Amino acid sequence: MNHISAFIKTLLSSLRDLLPIILVVAFFQIVVIRQPVADLGNILSGTLLVILGLTFFVRGLEQALFPLGESVAYAFARKANLFWLLLFAFALGFGTTIAEPALTAVAAEAAKIAAADGHIAQEKIAMANYALGLRLTVAFAVGVAIVMGVFRILRGWPIQYFIMGGYTGVVIMTVFAPPEIIGIAYDSGGVTTSTVTVPLVTALGVGLASSIKGRNPMIDGFGLIAFASLTPMIFVMAYGMII
Repeated sequence: MNHISAFIKTLLSSLRDLLPIILVVAFFQIVVIRQPVADLGNILSGTLLVILGLTFFVRGLEQALFPLGESVAYAFARKANLFWLLLFAFALGFGTTIAEPALTAVAAEAAKIAAADGHIAQEKIAMANYALGLRLTVAFAVGVAIVMGVFRILRGWPIQYFIMGGYTGVVIMTVFAPPEIIGIAYDSGGVTTSTVTVPLVTALGVGLASSIKGRNPMIDGFGLIAFASLTPMIFVMAYGMII
């Protein structure tokens, strides 16, 4: 019974979160555009699926991903083995990023544009290799970022110096990187912080900071996502300069 009430509560919360978007779209469609909505049935059914999907996703985070990430962080902290902890951090960052649907979509679109502009051959294999190379580069960058973030938590170093240094590097590389890759690099930093990566990485950081004496989960536990968003921009611009 508790599960049902929790699900209904999450469902109402999802509906409340999506309601402003629905009202904005409906307002401009009715008041500004003043045209009948095409395929209204499909739009309504699709909206219902989005609400249900968001509800199931949030419940899944609360029941599985957040507790799983925190429990693994606690276990590694008790084990006190730096090598395995950093290896897990890299594998987690790499694995969650390579599975990101948003990254897959961006990489595929980037490959199409690169082929259309003549930067790569207009062949399926060439475009697939370009997209795969881009995805692997971003995933590797996020893996390195999570390792850096975990090491920062262990040492208790302030995050602002890493962020300022990282964005200084982004600005410098932007000057030298090919113009065609800069926009893709910046977007790659955004798509990595999506549905799969954020919950597990956040849970890892908070769980690790909570399990280490002298660390504040609010101060030290957060910030891994900033690393995950920052490093892909540097790595993708380097990838564009190399290829």
